Amino acid sequence: MVMTGPHPHTEQVRAQATHPIRCGILTISDTRTVETDTSGAEIRAALEQAGHSIVRYEVIRDEPEQIVAMVREYAAAGCQVIITSGGTGIARRDGTIEAIDALLQKRLPGFGELFRMLSYADIGPAAMLSRAVAGVYQATLIFCLPGSRGAVQLGMEKLIVPELTHLVWEMTRQ
Repeated sequence: MVMTGPHPHTEQVRAQATHPIRCGILTISDTRTVETDTSGAEIRAALEQAGHSIVRYEVIRDEPEQIVAMVREYAAAGCQVIITSGGTGIARRDGTIEAIDALLQKRLPGFGELFRMLSYADIGPAAMLSRAVAGVYQATLIFCLPGSRGAVQLGMEKLIVPELTHLVWEMTRQ
């Protein structure tokens, strides 16, 4: 039998999951500011529309030490989820993945795999340039998305928002 919708257990967990989830948004860019950060605004809108709260939001340069420091700070501030945008490509200055990967204690390889699969449907083989990843650092779930508004919208609508409460529930259960 092939399942075409969510598993019944998944639906039950979603109904029991805690709301709102405390979220942090971290845009990593050498050129964007809070005023020009359309990707960060997209993340905020998607999370707030789903009933979650934004605890922290900042735009920082693509400097690995600064990325690591901010992720640690967000986690210490009680963010259950951190969503980053930017710095996931293969350009010389793209250092988000290396910085975050060094912190992750558990990885969710399915997130990146699904993200690239969905991206391929939208943009074709250029989807292979994305190094989107997700995982857990201490008690915080981290998602690293590309910086383009379209990529953020895809990741938020198709992957993150629909499963966020379930993921947090799984991460925090004993």
